[in-house]
Amino acid sequence: MSTFGFTTNILHSDRRLGTESGAVHKPMHPSAQYAFGQAEELVAVFQGRPGFSYARQGTPTTAALEAKITQMEQGTGTVSFATGMAALAAVFMTLLKQGDHVISSQYIFGNTNSLLGTLQNMGVAVTLVDATDLEQVKKARRPETRMVFVESLANPGTFVADLEGIGKWCADEGLLYVLDNTLTTPYLCTGKAMGAGLVVNSLSKHIGGHANALGGAVTDTGLFDWSTYPNIADAYRSGKSGGWGLTQVKKKGLRDMGGTLSSDAAHRIAVGAETLALRMQRACDNAMALATALSNHAKVSRVTYPGLAAHPQHERATRLFGGRYGALMAVELDDSIDLFGFLNRLRVLVLATHVGDNRSLVLPVAHTIYYEMGPVLRAQMGIADNQLRISVGVEDIDDLIADFTQALG
Repeated sequence: MSTFGFTTNILHSDRRLGTESGAVHKPMHPSAQYAFGQAEELVAVFQGRPGFSYARQGTPTTAALEAKITQMEQGTGTVSFATGMAALAAVFMTLLKQGDHVISSQYIFGNTNSLLGTLQNMGVAVTLVDATDLEQVKKARRPETRMVFVESLANPGTFVADLEGIGKWCADEGLLYVLDNTLTTPYLCTGKAMGAGLVVNSLSKHIGGHANALGGAVTDTGLFDWSTYPNIADAYRSGKSGGWGLTQVKKKGLRDMGGTLSSDAAHRIAVGAETLALRMQRACDNAMALATALSNHAKVSRVTYPGLAAHPQHERATRLFGGRYGALMAVELDDSIDLFGFLNRLRVLVLATHVGDNRSLVLPVAHTIYYEMGPVLRAQMGIADNQLRISVGVEDIDDLIADFTQALG
């Protein structure tokens, strides 16, 4: 394991792995196919030797990005995908079978919730629980439970699950613990430190940071014993068992399902990742200042942000995330405020369905990303009709506060 710091490792990763002509960045490799001088070399790659045969299963450019993500998460290996949702789908679809059971946090991204619904249609049982309470997770355990899934920071409610407690319990029970680390990023916490076996990151968000490329990644932390997992196909039960799970995710998710990350997107994300620590620190500082200002505004009824002492998991977030609380918050306006009128008066914040950009973004939650769920499920998740999701960027904080102030009138 390298003794260098977080950003130093990212900046010098390509150069240390070896690049052409002394370049400091791994170049883009757009080739869809890779030729071999000897037939034996071609066969060896098809039979498991490291190498490149067809771009659907990866390129030198995606491999360089994967090395960076592995370093960030302190894992043993990473597979990249075209989007974060493709990465999640690959984990669920390749490691679960009909009759299996998944325990999931009820506080999850709307599209992820939809994906779990698809799993249920395919015969995989799913139980949604309040993962901030370890006892609820434990009570959901069944003999056929294979996996526990949570997000490190819930979108948009910012609930913080008992990440460490779940990790320790899954280790005791022999369950695969899958953590979506997108909103905290490995800069605030690593899935390995939480005890997760697999970590999923949407590279489209903070890691890429510039809203100019889509991507996702699955990282194996090395903590889970894949020799005990019953759903590994015989074809992948060769060599050291530590690589079985990720190999199956890669083969099925890329080769069979085609959820491949392009070299162009991988290059953009890799360059963006170089400044993750700088951007994330600035965004966290801005979010803390904005949340404090809005929580004291007469026309704001509620601000939900882990950095505020009133947040139900404030102490947990402080301990797990090192005194940094992420860049996402939920804000409920006073009933006297016309929600759409307020949004249309904003000049700095961008109306957009994205998070983790350099720019601050705002979205009316009930009318957009959680609209399909209906009012009953929204109420269960604590999503009010006048709730806003705010992804805080790296602008000058005075401009962000002033923009809210003028829009509130």
